[in-house]
Amino acid sequence: MRTFLILFLILFPFAAAYPIYPLRRRNRHYRDVYVRVIAAVELAVSLGLLFTPGKTAVLSRIMGLGMQFQAGSLSTLMAVLSAFLWLMTALSSREYFANTEHCNRYYFFWLLTLGALMGVFLAADLFTLFVFFEIMSFTSFAWVAQSEEPIALRAAQTYLAISVFGGMALLVGLLLLYQMLGTLAFDRLPGLVAALDARQHTRLLVAGLLCLTGFGAKAGLVPLHIWLPKAHPVAPAPASALLSGILTKSGVFGILVVSRYLFFSGQEWNTVVLWLGTATMVLGAVLALLAVDLKRILACSSMSQIGFIAIGVAMQGFLGEENALAAWGTVLHMLNHALIKLVLFVAAGVVYMGTHSLNLNDIRGWGRNKPLLKTMFFIGAASIAGVPFFSGYVSKTLLHESLVEMIRELSAHGADTTAFETVEWLFLISGGLTVAYMTKLYVALFIDPRADNQRFTAREYMTPATRFALSLGAVALAVFGLFPQLTMEPLAQWAGRFLQAGPGHGTIHYLAWENLEGALISLGIGVVVYVVVVRVLLMRWEGEREVYASVWPTKLDLEDLVYRPVLRALSFVGATCARAIASVGDLIVLAGEKLLFLRAPGVFVPKRNENFGVYIRRPKRFLIGETFAFDLTLAGIGLIGALVYILLR
Repeated sequence: MRTFLILFLILFPFAAAYPIYPLRRRNRHYRDVYVRVIAAVELAVSLGLLFTPGKTAVLSRIMGLGMQFQAGSLSTLMAVLSAFLWLMTALSSREYFANTEHCNRYYFFWLLTLGALMGVFLAADLFTLFVFFEIMSFTSFAWVAQSEEPIALRAAQTYLAISVFGGMALLVGLLLLYQMLGTLAFDRLPGLVAALDARQHTRLLVAGLLCLTGFGAKAGLVPLHIWLPKAHPVAPAPASALLSGILTKSGVFGILVVSRYLFFSGQEWNTVVLWLGTATMVLGAVLALLAVDLKRILACSSMSQIGFIAIGVAMQGFLGEENALAAWGTVLHMLNHALIKLVLFVAAGVVYMGTHSLNLNDIRGWGRNKPLLKTMFFIGAASIAGVPFFSGYVSKTLLHESLVEMIRELSAHGADTTAFETVEWLFLISGGLTVAYMTKLYVALFIDPRADNQRFTAREYMTPATRFALSLGAVALAVFGLFPQLTMEPLAQWAGRFLQAGPGHGTIHYLAWENLEGALISLGIGVVVYVVVVRVLLMRWEGEREVYASVWPTKLDLEDLVYRPVLRALSFVGATCARAIASVGDLIVLAGEKLLFLRAPGVFVPKRNENFGVYIRRPKRFLIGETFAFDLTLAGIGLIGALVYILLR
């Protein structure tokens, strides 16, 4: 029975995507109801996995390796969470797209992405995960380009480029792993890795880093984070909720698989993940603090929270068998962040529908007389800021305590703790920056005086469906925060089996002083940063009013400053080399032309109008761009040659 449910969850959205267009031609209302029903069915079936015992599902003879799927533990939790988010965004999408073109295209790729994401989370081997991971990258690309505006198309181009680059790196890493281990099945990887010769450790680490590049690109880890702050603001709000809330978790899921099943206690690996996570956490928080666009702030916030999660991934490896706190904190922060971004991005969609702007200076004060929106947004903001009695406090406390536990263990053995103490303070400072930028958002939206020339808002600024989706997500965050022992801890223990989490040690007292201390330090830092930095350094006077200023220099855009110039240089060098190689063939043809058609006695010279004998002299000057197809051919041959070499070595 579970085999049927697994395959249904993956294949049903793919099949259900195609009736979107004929339904819209008949009636827009039918299509809107249809997508909600599909999402509801998907959620019901995913919940069925919780109560149905069974084996893994296997589709043999597909691409030579077959595909394997499994449910249970973290896989089922992420599948249920995905279906829930899809249903909630379906409820709010009708209002958001009421006066928008190309909705059919959005819903079509919306369902395809759901099926692909289910394939990622229910995969039982890295090959299956890779196939659906790549499908998901291409189908979600359409979300970013949905508006077809120049800024959206450029962001979609960046998103696709990072996805393709990450996918190629991931593919090479998986080929190396398959050559070394002979399988990519999750359950067999730890034993095979343990049996490897010590001389193969470096090669295994290279393969792992290639996989980290692929998964980290989707998760938004530094330095491949550049798509995230650009894609979220231009995508529709329901799509942004999914991109931020759950699609980034597909990358985290891949990192978790590689970390736990290949490098469970590898010091080099965990060190790389720890510092990448720390850099992502700090940079995301700084970018969010300096931004003045509502959705860009939320996007950079997502980047920062992914950094918190990555620290939890690394701490699981450092703590070894005593990693329960780190594993539980990682799982719960993935869950919390998904629900938080559902609430915040749906609220951002409501604000955009009411103001047709996302700039803080245009939307400031818009929510002053909207108590429901104000309450829901506060719950989301307090949760992500780690305020006690809200869900984010629980997961951040567990992550922080894993760092504290590691420092205590090293101190007990007389080892140096500088690195982990540095990470702990950056953790607390980043938490403080989170408090500051969420306070900035809340004050701008709900406390500041109304902006001039703001659009008139109807009394009913939200449809009942949107209100339900927003309220349900916020209520879940509040309940999780108030009753963590009854709600969050059982989920963490169950999902922790997938992560090989160690056993917990007694009851966790979240409100004990040693746990409250870290949260209070972050809250204090946040207050100081808001008062000193936001209200003084990030505000400017324009005439008689004070406005939020954008102070981040556009010249520091990593994509324009580094990546695009480097890619253009590499393309030029590659095209020049390819053209030079192609010129050898041109010289041979030219030499043959001279030898065959010498005007000597007895030598036949074809007429100019005979096709078989016409050789038009090519201009000696050529454009590199004209040989692009040839360049791609050579690149493809080179890639195939490299893959053959890797497999046959």
